[in-house]
Amino acid sequence: MGTRTRPSQVTQPHPAPVGLIDVAEVAARLGATVRFVRRLVAERRIPYVKVGKFVRFDPAEVEAWIDDHRVGQLRLW
Repeated sequence: MGTRTRPSQVTQPHPAPVGLIDVAEVAARLGATVRFVRRLVAERRIPYVKVGKFVRFDPAEVEAWIDDHRVGQLRLW
């Protein structure tokens, strides 16, 4: 009987799925710090996706989140 060998496995970082953005890009979009965005993630106050150990964001969901948290004008009459 012959011996079977497994093909060598090269571990490479997985690229983020196309279209997702990282914490720095969300921070730039919000005009905030990376630390602030990470706090929003930790408190689960902003929609995000886990890709392995990385946190990524769908730009459409970030825009919807911004629209949902927009404060309108106060009308007195």
